[in-house]
Amino acid sequence: MSEMITADLVDLDLSADTKEAAARALAERMVALGRVTDLDGFIADVAAREAQMPTGLDGGIGIPHCRSEHVTEPTLAFGRSAEGIDFGAPDGPADLIFLIAAPAGADDAHLTILSSLARQLMNAEFTSALRAAGDAATAAALIRGEEPPAPATAPENSATVPNAAASAGTGVDGTAPVPGATVEDGPAPAPGATDAEAERPFRVVAVTSCPTGIAHTYMAAESLENAGREAGIEVVVETQGSAGFTRLDPAVIAAADGVIFAHDVPVRDKDRFAGKPTVDVGVKAGINKPAALIDEVRDKAARGEVTSAAAHGTPVERAGESGEGYGTKLRKWLMSGVSYMVPFVAAGGLLIALGFAIGGYKINKAPSVMDHFLWTQADSWGALFFQIGVVSFGFLVPVLAGYIAYGMADRPGLVPGFVGGAISLTINAGFLGGLAAGLIAGAVVLAIQRVRIPAALRGIMPVVVIPLISAAIVGFLMFVVIGKPIASAQKGMTDWLNGLTGTNAILLGALLGLMMCFDLGGPVNKVAYTFATAGIAVASPSDSAMKIMAAVMAAGMVPPLAMALATTVRGKLFTQTERENGKAAWVLGASFISEGAIPFAAADPLRVIPASMVGGAVTGALSMAFGATLRAPHGGIFVVPLIGNPFLYLIAIAAGVGVSAALVVVLKGMRKQAPAGVAAGAADAPISAKAETQEPVAA
Repeated sequence: MSEMITADLVDLDLSADTKEAAARALAERMVALGRVTDLDGFIADVAAREAQMPTGLDGGIGIPHCRSEHVTEPTLAFGRSAEGIDFGAPDGPADLIFLIAAPAGADDAHLTILSSLARQLMNAEFTSALRAAGDAATAAALIRGEEPPAPATAPENSATVPNAAASAGTGVDGTAPVPGATVEDGPAPAPGATDAEAERPFRVVAVTSCPTGIAHTYMAAESLENAGREAGIEVVVETQGSAGFTRLDPAVIAAADGVIFAHDVPVRDKDRFAGKPTVDVGVKAGINKPAALIDEVRDKAARGEVTSAAAHGTPVERAGESGEGYGTKLRKWLMSGVSYMVPFVAAGGLLIALGFAIGGYKINKAPSVMDHFLWTQADSWGALFFQIGVVSFGFLVPVLAGYIAYGMADRPGLVPGFVGGAISLTINAGFLGGLAAGLIAGAVVLAIQRVRIPAALRGIMPVVVIPLISAAIVGFLMFVVIGKPIASAQKGMTDWLNGLTGTNAILLGALLGLMMCFDLGGPVNKVAYTFATAGIAVASPSDSAMKIMAAVMAAGMVPPLAMALATTVRGKLFTQTERENGKAAWVLGASFISEGAIPFAAADPLRVIPASMVGGAVTGALSMAFGATLRAPHGGIFVVPLIGNPFLYLIAIAAGVGVSAALVVVLKGMRKQAPAGVAAGAADAPISAKAETQEPVAA
C-alpha cells in the first residue's frame, strides 16, 4: 500500500477562506496524484457529509471527510491556515485542516489506519508539533508517525512527536490497529484500588459512532478515555466505526456502573446495556465535553436513576448533544412520531383510494364485508379495500402519540402515548389531540423516571409501575382537563380549511409548495406533509383537505424531476456523477420522493434550493387553482387515476418542473461564465479545465 500522506498532499500555507474552498484546494492535490478520479463528484460527497454535521473540533481542528466512489485508495491531505477557517467548531476557526478520503469499499485495515489519525488529534503534543513544522515533508512524516527528516534547525518539539503518536495509538501507517472495543483500551485501575469492591474505581462503558465511522468515532473514544484517566475512573469504549466493531466483553458491561452513548447513528446491539444509568448524546459531545458526560453518568448512578433508554434506539435520537435547545429536541420528538405514522397513512390512504376507484364514491356506505362479500363482484372488493384502509387510518393518531412519547422516553412512553392517542379519537380531538397526548405522555414518563426508586422495585418499574401511573395521568388529563379545548380547536381548523376558496387557497398552495421544496424531506418538508395527511386521515375527508394533499404531493415531486430535466437538457453544466444521479431522479421524482434532489442541493445549495422552491410554489398554487384533489397520501404519478382533474394536475407539475429546471440552468450558466481563474484554486498540481471554471461547492 502506498503512503496515505506524502509531502505533495501537504499545504502549509493554505490560503482558502471558506471550508468549501479549503476542501477543494486539498482535494485538487489528491486529483493530481491520482487518488481521486472526479474532483466535483468527490467534493459533492464531502459537502453531503458536512451537511449532516459540522466537522470542526475544539482546539482549532477541522476534519472534513467522507467515503466516496471517486477515491481510489485511502488518502489524507493536510493544510495549515494562518487566518483560520470556520468549520463550525464552538471555539472558533480551525488552523489545522485534515481532508480524509476513503474509498466506498475500503477494507477494514485501511479504515483502521485512518482511524488512528483521529486518536492522534486528541494529543496536544502532536498538534503542537504540526503547528511548528517548517516544511511539508516534516508535517507528512509527523502524521505518518515517523521520525521526521528534521534539519539541524528543526523545532525541538518535533523529536517528541513519535512518542506522542505512540501514546495516542500508532502512526497513520503504523501496523498496530486501534481495536474498536477491547478491555485493553481502558485505563489501568486507579492508584490504591484493591480487590475490595468498596475501593474499586467507578467504571464506565461507552459506545461511539458517527455517520461515516472514520474520524469522529475514534476521536470521541480517545477523548472519553483521556477524561476517564484524568478523573481516576475506568472507561472502556466500543467504537462502532466503518471498519466494523468488536463487542465489549459481557463481563465488562456487567461490571460497569454507567453507560455513555456518544453517537449520530443508531447504536448496534443496544439492549446489551439495559438496566444501567445511561447518558445518550451526539458524538461531538463525546469529543468536546467528555468530563461533563462522565460527571453526568456518575450523578445518575448516585441517584439510582436507571433508564430503559439503553434497550432500543429511537428512529430520531431524542436527546442530541448536551446543551441542545428545547426547540430542536421538540422537533426531533415530533419527527419520531411522524416517521412511524406515515406508513399507516400511506397504506390506509392508498387502500381507501383503491376502494373508491373500484367501487365508486358510494363505497363508504357498503355493509361490512364480514356480512356481505362476493368473490366475483367488484363492489365487494372495493368495499374490502376501503374497510381495511379505514382500519389502518384508525391507528394513525394513537401511533403518532405513542411514538412521540417513544421519542422522548423510549419504551415506557409507548403505553401512555397509545392510550392518550386512542382517547384523542374517542373525544374527537383528532390530530391535534394526538400531538398533545404524545408530548404529555413522554413528559410524564420522564418525570416518573427522575424519582429515586429503591433497588428492589427497579425491575418492575418499566413493565408495571410506569405504564400504570403514566396511563392513568394521561387519561385523566385528556378526558377531564385538555380534551375538550383541543377538540374545539380541531373543529375550528377543519372549518377553516373547508372555507378556503379563491385567492386564499392559491396562496396556501404556494406556501405549502415552498415548504415542500425547502429542505427536501427535512423537518420543514415533513411539517407540510403532515399537515396535509392529517386532513385526509378520516373516513370522509373534506374537499379542501383533498386539494391540500394534491398540492403537497405535486410540489414534492418538482425538485427531483427538475434536476433530472436540467441534467438532460444541459448536461455540460453538471458533473458526471450528477448526470448519473439525474437518471435516478426521474424515477424518484415520479414516485414522490423529494430526497432524490438532495445530491444536487448538497453540491450547490444556493442555486438548487431556491430554484426548487420557486417551481414548487408554482405547482402548489396551480394545483389549488385547478381544484385537483387527492385521497391517497403517496404514490406520485402511479396514483394519477385516483386524482380529481388529473390532466390539469399533471400540467401543474410540468409547469413547476419547467420553471425550476430553467432557473437551475440559468444560474449554473451564469456561474460558468465567470473567469476561469476566479473559481480555480492556486494549487501547485495541475487540474482539469472543468475544475478551473468551477466555483467552490456551496459558493
